[in-house]
Amino acid sequence: MRKASRLFEIIQILRLARQPVTAAEIAARLEVTVRSIYRDIAALQSMRVPVEGERGIGYILRPGFDLPPLMFSIEETEAVVLALALLERTGDQELKAAARRVGEKIAGAVPPPLRQTLSARALHAWGAAPPAPEGIDLAAVRRAIRDEEKLRIDYRDEYGRASERTIRPIALVYYSETANIVAWCEMRQAIRNFRADRVEAYAATGSHFRGEGDRLRQIWIAGWAEREAARA
Repeated sequence: MRKASRLFEIIQILRLARQPVTAAEIAARLEVTVRSIYRDIAALQSMRVPVEGERGIGYILRPGFDLPPLMFSIEETEAVVLALALLERTGDQELKAAARRVGEKIAGAVPPPLRQTLSARALHAWGAAPPAPEGIDLAAVRRAIRDEEKLRIDYRDEYGRASERTIRPIALVYYSETANIVAWCEMRQAIRNFRADRVEAYAATGSHFRGEGDRLRQIWIAGWAEREAARA
């Protein structure tokens, strides 16, 4: 990796970090020596990039630093093209429309060689898209996840049993046949998965669970990891 690319990657790592990152951690991710990272940090600081910290403790990027607009490589552009194509296979109409707008914006911003990659349509995600669920708007679910707002849903399980639930939605998992709403169910007092195509009606409650979303996602991910380990 060239030094300029490495400096850029270090800034990206520090921008996304929630706590100080050691030189050893950065070196492992970039597959270089720790000594190289120390030199790179010094170079960034000499360029007035607000990197703070010290050896053995870790480094942070002071808030307020902005990078110039990004430019994609050919491979990165192909990754974006395929990701946008995969969004066309979801039943989320708002995301599908957003994917088309993203493609248009990228095509208008990149130079001709990359624009040709976007317009050539040589990469495809095959398979039929599932229908949008009738009883719930997935865009509303995503907003509830972002805002940490509880939803009330009328749900019918796989045996046809109906129930009314108040849920704290924390994630959406898109499968080929439907989307699953991952949520804390207040009736069951546990994480549950609700198939979007089995939701018959929904309503925003105006009640929030702010500050709990990350904790609930950690519980969900830990439970998923335990189940996968048990199957191994």
